[in-house]
Amino acid sequence: MDLGPIEALDHASWRAAIGTALSYAAVLLVMFVLVFVVPFAIFSLF
Repeated sequence: MDLGPIEALDHASWRAAIGTALSYAAVLLVMFVLVFVVPFAIFSLF
């Protein structure tokens, strides 16, 4: 049973791993914006 590259990544565990990685990246992006971008924008106004 030789699966192609797309069919091999169609397992539920791969979808869960990819979803976890994307969610983690989204949380990191939001935290970066809140910690660095928002204060920089506020202080650059004054």
